[in-house]
Amino acid sequence: MIFDEFSFKSLIRPVVDFPKPGVIFRDITPLFQSPKALRLVMDSFVQRYIDSDFTHVGAMDARGFLIGSIIAYELNKPLVLFRKQGKLPADVLAEGYQTEYGEAFLEVHADSLCDGDSVVMFDDLIATGGTLIAAANLIRRMGAKVHEAAAIIDLPELGGSQRLQDMEIPTFCLTQFALTDK
Repeated sequence: MIFDEFSFKSLIRPVVDFPKPGVIFRDITPLFQSPKALRLVMDSFVQRYIDSDFTHVGAMDARGFLIGSIIAYELNKPLVLFRKQGKLPADVLAEGYQTEYGEAFLEVHADSLCDGDSVVMFDDLIATGGTLIAAANLIRRMGAKVHEAAAIIDLPELGGSQRLQDMEIPTFCLTQFALTDK
C-alpha cells in the first residue's frame, strides 16, 4: 500500500473553536473509521520500528492508547500506559506538565520500566509537547531511555517537537498542519 499524505490528511477532521475559541482541533476519528486509513497509519509506524532497537511501547492517555496498543501487538513489545492523574490502581510516579489549555499531571505505574529499557512513545499529535515531555521525564526517572516520540500529527508552530529534540528525543510524525490550516 502506498502512503498518500494528501488523502491521509484529508481524513483528519478540523474542528474549529474546540475545545475553546481560536483552537482548531485535529480529530483523528475519521482515520479510525476507515479500515484502509487505519491500516496505512499503523503499517507506516510498524515499518518504521520493526527493525529498531527498543524494548517497550509507551502510549499516552487517551488517543495514544489507540496507536500504541496496535503497535505493541504488531511488534510484540510490552505496552506502558501513561495515564491522566488518578486512573492507575498501583504505586505510581507522577509528573506535572503544561498543556495548551492549562496544567495537568501524568502518571505511570512505578514498576513499568527499569534500567536498560528503551521506549518509543506514541500519541495522536505533538502540540506543545507537554504530555510527551512529562512521559519522557517519567521514563528517565525509572532509569530507562526514550528511543523516539511518535505521533500521527505535528503542529510545529506550537514548538513541541522542537522542545523534545532540545531534550535529545528524536521525533517522528506522519504529517503536520499549520495552526491556520482548515
